[in-house]
Amino acid sequence: MTAARALQAAAPAPDPSGAELRARLTAALRADGAGPSSDFDGNGPVPEGLGARPAGVLVAFLPDGRLILTKRASGLRHHPGQIALPGGKVDPGDADAVAAALREAHEEVGLPPAQVEVLGTLPGHRTVTGFTMTPVLALVRGDFTPVREKGEVDEVFAVPFAHVCDPARYRTEARAWRGETRSYLVAPFGPYYIWGATARVLHALAQRVAAQVAR
Repeated sequence: MTAARALQAAAPAPDPSGAELRARLTAALRADGAGPSSDFDGNGPVPEGLGARPAGVLVAFLPDGRLILTKRASGLRHHPGQIALPGGKVDPGDADAVAAALREAHEEVGLPPAQVEVLGTLPGHRTVTGFTMTPVLALVRGDFTPVREKGEVDEVFAVPFAHVCDPARYRTEARAWRGETRSYLVAPFGPYYIWGATARVLHALAQRVAAQVAR
């Protein structure tokens, strides 16, 4: 399925949209939740000397309530072939992680910054590759047809709010990594294996959304 066709697919009925979507995401930002996380949670301490280069990722929901995700190109140095949020490291010309997330989303999937309404930021996440990632929660205004950067992105697709914002969709799995067994979160969706840092960031959001619903 092409990137454009993936984004044009009909959203499930339970997904909020419009004012309801904005209200639920804004409430999630105010909700009590866990603080910063890392790929090492549940797997021992963060190794000494691991870098903490600042980065920003865009958690951008379309008007119908679906979240934009990408499949990273297989030739990339960091996290090749993985499912990811648009974003990347903070460059010298970026004012902050928010600016980096907006710039990278424009470069990776063709999303104009002027079409993005930033709602706020979620607690940061430290990755095994030495980045401190700031998730930028946002809404996309109007219609959007992705234009992927072929050197960085193999595919652009969208996942329903009902999937990414439901804590029950997440589970813990484990695999061998550098001679050790390490655990991580996953939230598979169809052919897409959402896991690792992306799953942790989205799970933190899901917990905040669930906390508001339970009130």
